[in-house]
Amino acid sequence: MKDIAHHLLDIAQNSVSAGANIITIKITVSPKSKSAGKQDLIIEEKVSDTLTCEIIDNGRGMDQEFCKKVLDPFETTRETRDVGLGIPLLKQSCELAGGKLSINSVPYEGTTVKAEFEIDHIDRIPLGDVAGTVKMLIIANPEITWNIKFSSPEKEFGLNTCEIKHYLEDIPLNNYDVLVWIEQKINEGIREVFGGVLNEIS
Repeated sequence: MKDIAHHLLDIAQNSVSAGANIITIKITVSPKSKSAGKQDLIIEEKVSDTLTCEIIDNGRGMDQEFCKKVLDPFETTRETRDVGLGIPLLKQSCELAGGKLSINSVPYEGTTVKAEFEIDHIDRIPLGDVAGTVKMLIIANPEITWNIKFSSPEKEFGLNTCEIKHYLEDIPLNNYDVLVWIEQKINEGIREVFGGVLNEIS
C-alpha cells in the first residue's frame, strides 16, 4: 500500500467485520533515545522518533493461534479471509521502516493492532490522507462510534463521533456538511499536532 492511511482503512474495515461498534484510531509521535553509559556518565544518543498507529476495537477478538496466522500471508486461508493480506502487508511496511507490528486480542473483548515506524527511515511510507480515510469510514458506517486521537510530545487532538452526534441531535452523521466539517477538523488536528514533526506535513 502506498501510505499509512490506506493501511488504517484496511485494518479498520477488519474491525467493522469483527462486529465492533467502538473503534479508535490513534496516531502518536514519540521521541526515542538510547543511553550509552560510561562509568557514571550517561550519554543520550538521539535516534529516529517513532510514529505509532493503533486501531483499537471492541469486536469479537481473536485467540493467540489465530493472531499468529493472520500475521503470516502463507497461513491466510479461507477461514481467515475476513482479515486477508492487510495485516501481513502492514507488518512488512513497519519492518521496512525499522519498526514492528503487534496484535493484542482477547476473544469477545476486542483487538488492538499497533504499527510502529521510524519517522526518518528512508523506507517509511507517508502518512497519507487520514482525514479522507476517516470520512470514508463514517460514510460507510455512521452507526459506529469513531474515536480519533493524535498526540506528539507537545500537542494532542481528539474527535469522537458519539459526542458529535449528541450535538447534532436529528442531523445524521453522514450529512454532507457534517462530513466536510469532520474532514476539516481532522486535517487541522494533523497540522496542529504533527506539523513540523513528520517531514511530509508543513
